[in-house]
Amino acid sequence: KMTPLIKAHTLGASFMPPASHAGGLRYHAMAPLVSHLKELGLIEARAVPQTEAFKAGATFFQAEGILPAPEATHAILGALLEARAAEAAGESKTILFNMCGHGHFDMVAWQKYLAGELEDPEYPQHLVDAARKEIPGLNGVDWPMPEK
Repeated sequence: KMTPLIKAHTLGASFMPPASHAGGLRYHAMAPLVSHLKELGLIEARAVPQTEAFKAGATFFQAEGILPAPEATHAILGALLEARAAEAAGESKTILFNMCGHGHFDMVAWQKYLAGELEDPEYPQHLVDAARKEIPGLNGVDWPMPEK
């Protein structure tokens, strides 16, 4: 129960969201640098359903010939949504996203997506609220200090 000891947006080390095929997205916190960019207002966090993310990843694969990792499909969908919003507003925007890896080691997830076997899990808000009550530095919970 010593983490997180870094400044980051988190739901606490005990928080565990439902299983998804983008396993790297099940971590309880944002990276410190990403958290800092969010605090500065330079980026926004957005949750998207994994089936929509995979659909965007499939579109990316068809256009670019690169099969994205499941985690990367979420960023691709975010970029796609931003592009559609800019187009609808008649704006020209430069949109940057990070594709963290290819999906060659995640073929089971892609097979499940193509077979229609992926689901969009929901995480009840009351469980998020309960996790937030345990975060050090919030709600009167003291930061744990290492033993000397």
